[in-house]
Amino acid sequence: MLPLPRTDHTLKTFWHEEPDESVIGDPGLEVVLSQSAKLSELPSKLLSPGALPELWHNEELLLKVLYSYFSGRAVKFTREGYEYEEEIVIPGADRDIVDAAIQAAVKEKRLCVISGRASFLAEEIPAGVLTDDAYLQTPPQPIPVKDILPDTLSEAWSDGTTTALAIYEALCTKMGKILPWLIVQEAIDGAIRARQIERTVDSRPWPCDYAGAKFVKIQLLVQEPSQPLPPFGPPPKPRPGMLVAEASLETYEIQNLSEQISDLTRAAIGLDLKFLLRVELGSNPPPPEEAVAKINQLLHEVSEQLMLKPS
Repeated sequence: MLPLPRTDHTLKTFWHEEPDESVIGDPGLEVVLSQSAKLSELPSKLLSPGALPELWHNEELLLKVLYSYFSGRAVKFTREGYEYEEEIVIPGADRDIVDAAIQAAVKEKRLCVISGRASFLAEEIPAGVLTDDAYLQTPPQPIPVKDILPDTLSEAWSDGTTTALAIYEALCTKMGKILPWLIVQEAIDGAIRARQIERTVDSRPWPCDYAGAKFVKIQLLVQEPSQPLPPFGPPPKPRPGMLVAEASLETYEIQNLSEQISDLTRAAIGLDLKFLLRVELGSNPPPPEEAVAKINQLLHEVSEQLMLKPS
């Protein structure tokens, strides 16, 4: 371990991290055995599973075990690829130093802390939460949008409505673990952006913290029914101020239009751009029924509203 004296008479220690060139060249830098010094700082990345030998033994790490690990004791472990045991001394670290590393790991989304019925991730951990009985876990995987909808999470929904808190509690029960609020919040955000759900008119603002989740009321997105065009007759008169482009298009021009649809849509973002289509088929003598049926079948693949009928 490398301790470096500071101007305030404290030590900056380096352990499992490489000091930069300016530190290496400092004449005050010393090399000491781990059992002869205590850590003044603990990098948060060292708390992750696999970073330090014999720290993690399953998916959860009790803080009581973590504090004991940095009590200056020796740890025996078998190095990968070898059959014999090695013993190393883990340098001591005061509890506040370990707590600071836990706080950083949680803020950086490396780990989450579970204490009682609360789970913390990417946020400040309140005072008094880091007790011996609390434990660390790696953050859960993101929750897919479909996993919070009624077809998958029916227990959270009633008559097509729910609350953010009900979704959170149902997910915790279903997954058998206490989830960080951030994970559920991101799932609800995703469902809103995917236009699967929306807030009700009497809902509190979103996003919110866990305390406000019970006031956020959610419903399945209400789809406005499309208004079919009149099958015959002239198109509706444009509203005042509406700009209209009309033309009788040849087949190749319709193909040109299809190639421009994406650019037209981008250019009209935030505007009410609509396409009204009228398909006419006429001949003398009248077209065969088989041809009309085939054309209608193809038009139906474009839209259920498109069908050739007698005028």
